[in-house]
Amino acid sequence: MPVEEYRLFESEYRFMDLIWREEPVGSTKLVQKARLELEWKKSTCYTVLKKLETKGFVKNEGAIVHALVKREQVQRYESEQLIVRSFGGSLPVFLNTFLKGRRLTRQEARELHELIEGAAPKGDEEVWHDDLKQ
Repeated sequence: MPVEEYRLFESEYRFMDLIWREEPVGSTKLVQKARLELEWKKSTCYTVLKKLETKGFVKNEGAIVHALVKREQVQRYESEQLIVRSFGGSLPVFLNTFLKGRRLTRQEARELHELIEGAAPKGDEEVWHDDLKQ
């Protein structure tokens, strides 16, 4: 599935969340969960399930539902779209906006630093650290 096809509407995402948490899950149990957690009718569940199957997100075989797309794939797509749409594609602008007025714990700062280090081009370690000092 091409990356641009990982888009889900809010209701579809909430339903996928149930599937991701419960899979493999019988369609009857899925309907029960959706009724309790989402307050959906049986017909709504089957309509959304069919749409998700048509879009290639799930497989419903023998009344057992499996996700064909991982939660992380959808989260990555949604995150990238948010940054492009709201922050001109700039991760630094997003982070600056997100962190403005917010205090990080030392552990959060360490984790973010490690994520950034892991994403930086290899072989530029000295340049990267020198840039941080300026």
